[in-house]
Amino acid sequence: MKVKKDIKNIVKEKYGRIALKAESTTGPTSCCNSSSDCCDVDYTVFSESYENHHGYQQDADLGLGCGIPTDYAGIKPGQHVLDLGSGAGNDCFVARAIVGESGKVTGLDFSEEMLSKARRNAEKLGYENVEFIAGDIEEMPLENDQFDVVISNCVLNLVPEKQKAFSEILRVLKPDGHFCVSDVVIKGELPEKLKNDAEMYAGCVAGAMQLDEYLETITDAGFRNMQINKQRSIEIPADILKMYLNEKEIQDFNDNKIGLFSITVSAYK
Repeated sequence: MKVKKDIKNIVKEKYGRIALKAESTTGPTSCCNSSSDCCDVDYTVFSESYENHHGYQQDADLGLGCGIPTDYAGIKPGQHVLDLGSGAGNDCFVARAIVGESGKVTGLDFSEEMLSKARRNAEKLGYENVEFIAGDIEEMPLENDQFDVVISNCVLNLVPEKQKAFSEILRVLKPDGHFCVSDVVIKGELPEKLKNDAEMYAGCVAGAMQLDEYLETITDAGFRNMQINKQRSIEIPADILKMYLNEKEIQDFNDNKIGLFSITVSAYK
């Protein structure tokens, strides 16, 4: 239990630092961005460009995603959307452009720094139907059957108890509601030095589940009609591997064809 609490504190502290750093910079400041110095370790770039998406706000894009879940979420005007790990509000504002004034978007995050930045962004945009609330994805402070769609972008891999997270998603969705999340998964076994490193966990790598196990977790939670909408390979740069592994271990890593993937998956309640 203590280890899980420590991981949550590490993640909260890291993403809080990213939010604070974003106040003094422009553009993406992701820990997964090799040009960033907001973390003690640089990570490979996972994020995709939102620049041609309606509702995109550069001030809300910190480069922390690994996909664009709103592209596949089937969001409709007037719906109520929940974004888990909403950060500075990037996906929320894209979703707001879809649901329009008749809909509503709720962002959930446990970093006060991120919540503050997101709320300031929403205030600048004049949105009255976008809200940001504090909460833990494993124990959401939300009523049952509230949301038409739940989205998330490169966040659930940071949650220690993923089964609890998906069970909570099921609980807060309306009957016949659905989720669409982008996340990081692996095929093959990561070396222990990578799996056990807290920095790599906060950087979206060490917390990733095996793809088959991830999909099984979704079905075990009670979801149906699951679909992988997009999958792409992500490469851990050689200079990152050298920080954790010796030459023989790197060769073994490459020979074993261990894969890190971004997937965007959806399923229905």
